Amino acid sequence: MDSKAAAAAPVVLVTNDDGIDAPGLRFLVEQLVASRRFRVLVCAPDIDRSGVSHSITWRPALRCKRVDINGATAFAVSGTPADCASIGISGKLFDGLVPDLVCFKVPLQIHDKVLSGINIGNNCGYHIVYSGTVAGAREAFLYGFPAIAMSYDWVAGQSSVDDLKVSAEVCMPLIHAIMAEIKNGTYIQGSFLNVDVPTDATHHKGYKVTKQGKCMASIGWEQTVYKKPAVESYQTANMDVDGEKDSEVVTSSEDDLLFKRVIVRRSSDEEEGDDMDHKCLKNGYITVTPLGAISRTEADAIPYFKSCLSRLVDNFSSCDCHTSLFGCVSFLFLVSFL
Repeated sequence: MDSKAAAAAPVVLVTNDDGIDAPGLRFLVEQLVASRRFRVLVCAPDIDRSGVSHSITWRPALRCKRVDINGATAFAVSGTPADCASIGISGKLFDGLVPDLVCFKVPLQIHDKVLSGINIGNNCGYHIVYSGTVAGAREAFLYGFPAIAMSYDWVAGQSSVDDLKVSAEVCMPLIHAIMAEIKNGTYIQGSFLNVDVPTDATHHKGYKVTKQGKCMASIGWEQTVYKKPAVESYQTANMDVDGEKDSEVVTSSEDDLLFKRVIVRRSSDEEEGDDMDHKCLKNGYITVTPLGAISRTEADAIPYFKSCLSRLVDNFSSCDCHTSLFGCVSFLFLVSFL
């Protein structure tokens, strides 16, 4: 792409939580560059930051180091995925590219979309809460940018790095379609997308719009003698992605105990509806789940707690004490949960 075409091309910012050297990110960037439709920026963590959720770096300064990725402008950042998305859309890191935020009426250039992934391990159900991949997309969404989080349902002993490449390929039609909606001014602003690609990415059954379910693998702890357990994400715990083995055996004192996370039990989809993300993913679909900035409460929770608080106020008004309303309510809540 020549300089004139590059200047006019839509700008796509790519981040992830597996780190800037992760194959999923590299394959996605490769596909975006090969399409010759986008100006590709990369701002990703310098190391694996899986499972950090939407945490941010506040006190330490972020270190941003240029990285050579063919066809893209890339930086490795000493922060979380949310940090990477934030500084990537700020206009401070990429010279001459200023985001079209509310306070900028005449931007020099627009970040048309932020992409986060492709993650090793699915991000469905309650795991979305833990996901740094989803957080990277959510951070961009909070600042008004269309964003997509993308993950591959890695299965140990069955999946390979080539499946991540296929995942990037099968996500491209969706990326192009969303970009067309943005260009036409018809893309809705109230949500961002969480996309999960099934284990058999080559023979997927197509795209399916789904809802966030409640599936979650129970994660426990085991004592270990290793200071640095093998690299693994919370979705793929006990999976050896890169062939690395537990390292750095240490001799701990009696007061210095080491523990690592392990999968205790994987959740079942039996109680999930036919339009829920994890169930559809396991049935072979590429799931496309619209998400908002906050999780919605259960429909019956609001009237329940309104009734509960009403009873508490009635109890307070009838009690013969000088305790503040806040103190009385707090006490009654404590009693109800003991």
